Amino acid sequence: MKYTRREFTLTTAGAGLLTAVAGPGAFAATDPLIRKTIPSSGETIPVIGLGTNRYGVDASETARAPLRAALKRFAELGGTLIDTAPMYRSSETVLGDLISELGIRDEFFVATKTDRTGGPGETRAQLKESQEKLHTRKFDLMQVHNLLGWQDALPVLREWKQEGLIRYIGITTSRADQYSDFEQVMKKEELDFIQVNYSLEQTESADRLMPLAADRGMGVIINRGFGGGRIFEKVGEQPVPEWASEFGCTSWAQFLLKYAVSHPAATVAIPGMTKVRHVEDNLLAARGRLPDAAERKRMEAFYAAL
Repeated sequence: MKYTRREFTLTTAGAGLLTAVAGPGAFAATDPLIRKTIPSSGETIPVIGLGTNRYGVDASETARAPLRAALKRFAELGGTLIDTAPMYRSSETVLGDLISELGIRDEFFVATKTDRTGGPGETRAQLKESQEKLHTRKFDLMQVHNLLGWQDALPVLREWKQEGLIRYIGITTSRADQYSDFEQVMKKEELDFIQVNYSLEQTESADRLMPLAADRGMGVIINRGFGGGRIFEKVGEQPVPEWASEFGCTSWAQFLLKYAVSHPAATVAIPGMTKVRHVEDNLLAARGRLPDAAERKRMEAFYAAL
């Protein structure tokens, strides 16, 4: 039988927001969010951000109301990094409108991407389009999406960074078949961030890319921390192991996210969150403490034995 994220979160989300988690790893919802340092600057950000590839909805209030509520709750709970992309249909426009309506642009670390392959002029045009859609002059992070046009795009991003219009630059992938090319770009270029897929199900990026990022002083954004959602199917109806309470886990989502961001090279994970209950559940993964090396091995062994 298959289980959805909704079925898992309904059994656990919310309770941890009101009470402390029992056990040695106990924490309260009022505890500060765990933060990690961006290597190139020393700035710190919370370890759980917000992915938005499902924010590409129409302009109706019915479609946008849940997203507005999720963004508002994300800000209330101290979340900052929001990751989007032109490739995510209307997501940039929707985010720009909702953030403007809520009046909370200054509270967010806004990351988006470029994916044009027609040369520097196309990249510049896309950056200007993203400024308009997101209602912002300055990007906190601009990334080359899946290495598309990276040779032409990175020099343009550096120009904009020099002009103060971009704070950080990076590259992204979510596909193992790009890792070899990705590694070569990492070795050649000076970057502030990389973004890669990493989870209990997909660990290949930890073999070379994430250690290389640490060596090169690059922050690491984790996408697909839930392995595309398949992990929820694999764990079935099993409860979260009792020993997970030692590092403050009350749901499978928290278990998976704490595993991802506890990698020494990881900076922040960006699970998709379109509902308030997902925001509340996921942000609890940024409270208490992260699993140590021995606990991470225990998590891996548990998952491998399923």
